[in-house]
Amino acid sequence: MDSTISHSRHDTVSALEHLETRLLWLSSWMIHNANHIRPKRDGLKVGGHQASCSSLTAVMTALYFYALRPQDKVAVKPHAGPVLHAIHYLLGNQTLERMQKFRGLNGVQSYPSRTKDKIPVDFSTGSVGLGVAVTAFSSLVQDYLIAHGQVKEENAGRMIALMGDAELDEGNIYECLIEGYKHDLRNCWWIVDYNRQSLDATTADRMFRRFDDIFETCGWRVVTLKYGKMQQAAFARPGGRALEEWIDNCPNAEFAALTYQGGAAWRERLTADIGKKPNVRKLLDSFDDEALARLMTNLGGHCIETLIDAFDGAQDDRPTLFIAYTVKGHGLPLAGHKDNHSGMMNPSQMDQFRASLGIKEGEEWEPWGGLGDNASAELKAFVAGSPVAKVKPEPVAPAVPVPARLPTPEGADQSTQAAFGRILLDLAKSGEELADRIVTTAPDVTQTTNLGAFVNQRGLFRRQELADVFHKAKIPSAQKWTQHAAGQHIELGIAENNFFIMLASLGLAAPHFGTRLLPVGTVYDPFIARGLDALNYGCYSDSRFLLVGTPSGLTLAAEGGAHQSINTPLIGMGQPNLTYFEPAFADELAAMMRWAFDHMQQPDGSSVYLRLSTRSIPQIVRHDDGWEVDALKGGYWLRRPAEGAEAAVVFTGVVAPEAMAAWEQLAEDIPGIGLLNVTSPDLLHRGWSARRAARWSGGAVTPCHAEMLLSALAPGAGLVTVLDGSPGALSWLGGVKGMRVSPLGTDSFGQTGDLPDLYHAYRLDSDAIVEAAAELFLGN
Repeated sequence: MDSTISHSRHDTVSALEHLETRLLWLSSWMIHNANHIRPKRDGLKVGGHQASCSSLTAVMTALYFYALRPQDKVAVKPHAGPVLHAIHYLLGNQTLERMQKFRGLNGVQSYPSRTKDKIPVDFSTGSVGLGVAVTAFSSLVQDYLIAHGQVKEENAGRMIALMGDAELDEGNIYECLIEGYKHDLRNCWWIVDYNRQSLDATTADRMFRRFDDIFETCGWRVVTLKYGKMQQAAFARPGGRALEEWIDNCPNAEFAALTYQGGAAWRERLTADIGKKPNVRKLLDSFDDEALARLMTNLGGHCIETLIDAFDGAQDDRPTLFIAYTVKGHGLPLAGHKDNHSGMMNPSQMDQFRASLGIKEGEEWEPWGGLGDNASAELKAFVAGSPVAKVKPEPVAPAVPVPARLPTPEGADQSTQAAFGRILLDLAKSGEELADRIVTTAPDVTQTTNLGAFVNQRGLFRRQELADVFHKAKIPSAQKWTQHAAGQHIELGIAENNFFIMLASLGLAAPHFGTRLLPVGTVYDPFIARGLDALNYGCYSDSRFLLVGTPSGLTLAAEGGAHQSINTPLIGMGQPNLTYFEPAFADELAAMMRWAFDHMQQPDGSSVYLRLSTRSIPQIVRHDDGWEVDALKGGYWLRRPAEGAEAAVVFTGVVAPEAMAAWEQLAEDIPGIGLLNVTSPDLLHRGWSARRAARWSGGAVTPCHAEMLLSALAPGAGLVTVLDGSPGALSWLGGVKGMRVSPLGTDSFGQTGDLPDLYHAYRLDSDAIVEAAAELFLGN
């Protein structure tokens, strides 16, 4: 090797090793400060994960300050969050004040967060497994954008996940792995912190080589980093082969215990087990106890040179799994102890650690504390020259124009699900830019959720074109789903977790890639619950997408209880960063979809959830558009009450015919009774909550939309609320103005049957509404 190159590499490795020490100190000190120095007003443990940080510090050092390119994006293992903040502290992106407030209000978050942290965070992590899978789907999104000419191939970045080995127990990892194989995943690295310790135990030894098999089967390259350069050099010496074999055969739990016990314990055990083999005793005697402990824990995941060699060897676009053997708590007194996950150094141990680094008391937060001026200057220059220092802030993507109105499908009787499909088809046929930016997806329910017509018009996305065999054979089929690079539908297998993570990835295209997509995903409404963690993850990351849950509710009738959603309206109301609507009529849906495409792009916008139905109901004849503004605020009077009316029927969604029939019957006995169509229980409740909170937050106290609507009734009026879902989604309305409520809805699992029978059995028919009104006034 050229001596100049060799010298440069030596300097790089040396600089990275010094940076590793800085990151280990700063992350450990941040946690220590929060738990042992900062006043505790509530007496509770603040927490943090010093051992989990230290096991990944070398990996993150080599990745961020050597291998990472400006276009690459990283999901950091939740428990290594403090290391990420330490990195940005050295880069000048993180403030001392926030570091000092680690896990405190307005301080560094416990786990990396796109929406809460102030440093650049590519992917939120915290619910283990999801931050890993999102990188694979983000890589697929990048391929979609490249194929559609919105990202240049030469600007493609790697989507990288730093994961704890315990995350490999998460089922969604393998669901994602299969989906990635189907879609020819590329430009994705997953780096496993293989410390073989989880919260409760050490990893089962029988898992050795199983992960390799699984990933290789799915087309991944697997790179195992088991030994550091120091160990490799020892193995090459006489007696080294026996030492290597001993390490390979040592159970995980015993390796961890010996690590915690230290050099003397290593020597005793190795001497007893292999000391009589040729040259082993001489090899062991060449190391004192401290050096022997360093040798035995010089695993690949802690060796900077081994790490950069591995990263240099994976410079193509093949998905790669790096299994980096590490020691949990490496470099700390906690190393190897089975209880170190939540453990942390005590003040005495921290003092010894500080002193070993030459850091003076009072200078613990100094980025380059304990280093001389020359060493500090060299490291500063190294950091400033690293590619990660050149990463630009996330771009603000231009908005996609949204038409003033979307056409309402015609038809005297319509279901909202069918209307949804026709609205998307009309958009697909239009020349609107909006149509070109829509990308649809579904977990194997494309046809049955009425996305089929859009896909027929725009095609399925696939990087390599694939002919429709049935079409070529002239076999009649309603599906003409050509697969090509310009397609706008991404078909997924029947795994709702993948579906929601794909939506989350598509909905982050604007900040990640500087170009905006408007994702539309459909799923059977009851199965939203199957991917609820991933839905929450997408919303927490401030991803923007349109979720369509359809069909929904007891109205699904013959499909039975497992397919009849109950609590999804409450999910829609309770999920932050998700706005829930439930239209009854096709024109309402058209207005909501138009609003959603605009709202998804606003700085203070969110994702949107539409709960739709397959039930076809008579449509309303409109005389003007006056209803629309109130409908998009959450509700409007379908039949306005007379002044001072004593009652109203309040409904949401598909039960509109029953509500209207009951209103007509009740109008004979209760003159002036109103009929209120709540199009979004979510928006109404949110407005009411904000109005009440304004009293204490200093905001303007103005009537909310729910108050404005209900003010048309007499004080103490009665409300009969009804929807095909949990009655709790509407029953709270009585609290807005102190009104009596008789709530109807479904609060138990349904069963098979036809609609009249089920509506009668579960009290959603017009007779039940009339009886509920009688209960309000007669008390029986």
